[in-house]
Amino acid sequence: MNRISGKPLDLTILVKGAGEIASGIAYKLAQSHFKICLTDLSKPMAVRREVSFCEAVYEGEKTVEGITARLIASFGEIEGCWRENKLPLLVDPRAEVRSRLKPDVVVDAIIAKKNVGTSITDAPLVIGVGPGFAAGVDVHVVVETNRGHNLGRIIRRGEAEKNTGIPGEIMGLTEERVIRSPSDGVFKTGKKIGDRAGKGEEIARVNGLPVIVNTEGILRGLLRDGTNVWKGMKVGDIDPRGVPEYCLLISDKSRTIAGGVLEAVLERFNS
Repeated sequence: MNRISGKPLDLTILVKGAGEIASGIAYKLAQSHFKICLTDLSKPMAVRREVSFCEAVYEGEKTVEGITARLIASFGEIEGCWRENKLPLLVDPRAEVRSRLKPDVVVDAIIAKKNVGTSITDAPLVIGVGPGFAAGVDVHVVVETNRGHNLGRIIRRGEAEKNTGIPGEIMGLTEERVIRSPSDGVFKTGKKIGDRAGKGEEIARVNGLPVIVNTEGILRGLLRDGTNVWKGMKVGDIDPRGVPEYCLLISDKSRTIAGGVLEAVLERFNS
């Protein structure tokens, strides 16, 4: 079906992953009135938790900018979620629900930087988000996730750019904004997203060692207290702009990537 014939597109879209980028994609597709189903791990570790639907795994529901995802236990609960205008989220690391859901589109937004089980035969349209996919081989198209001129671009042949490992720049700061674990162990913190932190401040501990921030600003992202982490792992990030409301809003990067995914869907089905 298509808009030219006067009928709305009626598509079911399976989004693999429910972290920050996947949630931005799911949000835009839901706002475009597609039927979305999300899958994720049993213990997701999103840093920007206020804009990640995977928090529903812990809380039962998670609302991002007015769109709510609900944790469900089985395929049979999906339709009920849709009737309530909520996004069903299944703990289903291998996305086995796909065989029963029979989606029109599969979006792999796990951001594993490698393909961990997606095939071009999984749906009429399969979209890989970021590096690790070859357009025309294991997915139909890839959407670029590297910041820069090509961010959000649809790649119809070939692969996305390799991950640079360099965080996005805000007010001239890149790596300084990232908070990393000093050790393997359990992340313990009394801080919450939206709190202010000063340069050199201890905001958590791992294995008895202090977790220190390298610049002042707002804690825009922070792992859940009690998360198992490893040395060098990103456990939080600082926004030097100091605007608490930004913690609750989908980032420009996520929106741009989501726009690329939406464009790929419409290009395939709205013709």
